[in-house]
Amino acid sequence: MTPLQAISLGIIQGLSEFLPISSSAHLTLAPWLFGWEDPGLAFDVALHFGTLLAVLWYFRMEWLTLIKAAFGIVTTGRVETPEKRKVIYLIVATIPGAIGGLMLQSRAESAFRDPQIIAIALIVMGIVLWAVDKAVDQRRILGEMRWVDALLIGLSQVIALIPGVSRSGSTITTARGLRFDRESAAEFSFLMSMPIIAAAVVLEGPKALQQGGLTNELMSGVVASAISGWLAISILMRFVSRHSYRIFAFYRVALGIAVLAVIHARG
Repeated sequence: MTPLQAISLGIIQGLSEFLPISSSAHLTLAPWLFGWEDPGLAFDVALHFGTLLAVLWYFRMEWLTLIKAAFGIVTTGRVETPEKRKVIYLIVATIPGAIGGLMLQSRAESAFRDPQIIAIALIVMGIVLWAVDKAVDQRRILGEMRWVDALLIGLSQVIALIPGVSRSGSTITTARGLRFDRESAAEFSFLMSMPIIAAAVVLEGPKALQQGGLTNELMSGVVASAISGWLAISILMRFVSRHSYRIFAFYRVALGIAVLAVIHARG
């Protein structure tokens, strides 16, 4: 892998991890389209570490508040504040994704990575995202969340194991379907990404380092992923305060059609 390829994949990972357009789809399609070699497990884990840094830094004050709330739950046994309830909801939302990831990880890394499946997933999820976002009014904020809302949003992470669906896309769409406003849907999606990404880095990180080691290309990818990830969160949080998710839905459909066209052209 060249340094330019590493930086390019880092930027792709950082932007697509938090925008509802599927990072796994883009990381799979980029080497396929451009004829690059598979960067391997070490590089993939490194890029996720970059996006983990991005979400931790952007929401650093929120995380400090949630950590204090978590300690409060442990020491008092009571869940009487909005911050403590948010901690519980994040835990509830994380459990389905963690179980689904452990059960379906091997299949998601093989059978689901076919470009045709990815293209169809991009198109279908794009249409669903657009339809739900357009049809649902914006009335609920995070302070009105219940445990059943968190559970449903967490369950939607499981289908995101299929590249092309998008973890942020599925969770944001589900939150919108539950009538949360666009900013609340995006914020909860970003916050609940941290435990899942952190778990993947912790579980796969040691094995990845043994496989590839710390190379200049890997470090370049991490930096590019972290910076572009922070930028993606910042842009989306500002964008959805004034606009819908329509542009991302259109992009997904257009990309899916383009991939199908390339498949057809290649015979």
